[in-house]
Amino acid sequence: MSGGEYMKANRNSAYYQNLTQRVIDSSESDTWESAALEWEIFDCEEDGTLEASCICGKQNLRYLFTIRNSINENMLYPIGSSCIKKFERADLNETASVREQLFKLLHAIENNSFLTLSSEFFSRKLLKHLHEIGAFKPTQYNFYKPEADYQFMLNMFNKRSRTLKQEKKATAIILNSIKPFLQKLLQNKVRRSQ
Repeated sequence: MSGGEYMKANRNSAYYQNLTQRVIDSSESDTWESAALEWEIFDCEEDGTLEASCICGKQNLRYLFTIRNSINENMLYPIGSSCIKKFERADLNETASVREQLFKLLHAIENNSFLTLSSEFFSRKLLKHLHEIGAFKPTQYNFYKPEADYQFMLNMFNKRSRTLKQEKKATAIILNSIKPFLQKLLQNKVRRSQ
C-alpha cells in the first residue's frame, strides 16, 4: 500500500475524524485542506510514561506536540507524531523529526553514550536546527563566531573520513556546547517513567 493509499484508507478512521474536527474547530478555515495549512509546531515534550493521549483519542504517546494556529494563535495539545503526518506537510514532518532527534540525542548524553558526529545521533537538519536555536556558543576557539562551529560540524558530518584532530574538535563541540545547551533546553520537557 502506497503512502497516498494509506492516508486515504485512514481518513475513515475515528482518530482521523477526531483530529480533523478539532483542527477545523480551532482554525479560521472550515475545510481540512485549508485548515491544515494554518498550523505550525510550537513545542514538543517527551512522555516516558506513555500515559498521554492525542486529541484524536490515540493513547500511549511518547512525543507530545503543541501546534499553534498562525492566524488566530489557537493552540492544540497534545498531538502525536502520527497525527502530525496527517497534515501531509513536509515542513511539519521535518520539524517533528528534528524535535524527536533532540530528545534521542539528550538520552544518549544522559546515558553517557560515546557521542560521535555520526548519523546515529545527528543529521544535517538537526545540526541546522541546533545552530538556529543557539546551541553553538561563542568561544575563543571559534573566535566568538558560533557560525564557525556550525560550519565545521556540517563540513565534518559530510566528510567520509576525518583526522584525529577533527574528531577531537567535533567531540569537544558536542560536549562543551551542544550537551549543556540540550540539557538546559529540555530539562522540563521530559516526563520520566518510574
